[in-house]
Order: sequence, then structure tokens, then C-alpha cells
Amino acid sequence: MSQETKPFSGKVVLITGASRGIGQGAAVAFGREGATVIGVARSDQSETASAVEAAGGSFEAARVDLLEATAADLRALVADLVARHGHVDVLLNDAGMILRRPALEVTEEDWNAVLRLNLSATFFLSQAVARWWVHEGMEKAAPEARLKIVNIASLLSFQGGILVPAYTASKSGVAGITKALANEWSPLRINVNAIAPGYIVTENTRQIREDEARNKAILDRIPQGRWGMPEDIASGCLYLASPQADYLNGTILNIDGGWLGR
Repeated sequence: MSQETKPFSGKVVLITGASRGIGQGAAVAFGREGATVIGVARSDQSETASAVEAAGGSFEAARVDLLEATAADLRALVADLVARHGHVDVLLNDAGMILRRPALEVTEEDWNAVLRLNLSATFFLSQAVARWWVHEGMEKAAPEARLKIVNIASLLSFQGGILVPAYTASKSGVAGITKALANEWSPLRINVNAIAPGYIVTENTRQIREDEARNKAILDRIPQGRWGMPEDIASGCLYLASPQADYLNGTILNIDGGWLGR
């Protein structure tokens, strides 16, 4: 398939948390489909860059610590991106963290860090991209063009989980703002949707995958009988960012091997 016929050819896709896991898998998928991928992470992204380029895509790393970034910092990030690339077509908010400990032991610092990265950064980066679109991008874009925002929620947007109260609160919040922003921004040709991944093989889940009893209990509950892979989530991201999903707004798409249907 030539670059011109790839579905995301000419598109600029901004992905947070692109250094590993779901973000890295999505970066490779969008690059393979012709996009220019801008990865945002506080850690080194050379592995992602190599994988995207090996897939035939283009990758650019932006080293930003979203745990420390202010709303003004995120507006500046978007302004710089637009100044160099002219536009942004897709925002994938993937960056996140999880702290596993009993609720009785969660500190104020723990709570604030998880909410700041998982929820606040998602909101304020979405706001920054949407402001650019409303004030500049929409007028210059083709009449049928739409800005696509895809958030990464969680099974714990629907369930309480155990030992992860801050994470559960943050991911419930991600589902909530996905719907709230969709309500406000749909008339502005902005689609805001989310994916709720099931149990996926990432660094965040390494601890429970290495716990033999917990790992077995999880696999026994998943109808498909296996952990998900980042590529499973990437396929959903491609769909939500595509024209085929233009009439989807405020949707939380479960990609979980059947977990929530159990």
C-alpha cells in the first residue's frame, strides 16, 4: 500500500505515554497507517521511534513530564506542534499511572499524583487541542474534517477494583469527562470517545501477572482466556480516530476479552 493510500496519510497524531505499553502499540499502528506520530512522554522514546520507523511511519518525540506540566505548558506544547506541522488531527490520551496499596495507606501525595496524571493532564491537553481547533483549525480544515480525541479509560471506570482507589477514581473521571466533552464539543466537529481496556500486558500489570494466584483468577474470569496485548487496544484507537467513527461521540468502548460481559 502506497503512503498516499494509507488511511492516516497526512494526519498528525499526538499520543501521550508513547514510550511503552498501549501508547507505544498505538504509535506503531498509526505510523503503519501513514500518520506522523508525535509521542509525548517523560522517558526515552527511542524504542518507540525505531518501532514506528520499522513499520514505515514517521515519529517525533516530545519529552514532557505530564505529572508536572501545567495547563499553560500543555497549551505551549500544542502551539509548538501546530507551528511545526500545521495541524493536529488526533489526540490519544494514554499516559497514566497506577499505585497499588490499601485505601487505608494511600497518602495525599499518592492520591494527587494519580489524579493529576490520569485525569487532569487528559482534560487540559484535550482542552488545549480543542481550543486550537475552534480558534484556528476548524476554519482551515476541509468541511468534513473532524478532530478526534480518544481517551484511555479502564475496566475500573465501571468497577471498583481492589487496592487501587486513586486509579479507580481517575479512570471513572476519564469516562465522565469523555461524555461531558462530547456533549459540549460535538457541534464543533470534535469527536470525544474512550477505550476501556481489560487486562493488558503492560508494565502497569506486571506485578499482578507475576502473582500466580492472581494471574490465574484473572484468566479464569476472561471469556477469551488470555490477557490482551497493546495491539488489541491499538485497533480500537484506529477505529475511533477514523471517519468510520464520525457518528460516535461520548462512547466508552470496552476491549476486554469479554470481561465486563461475564
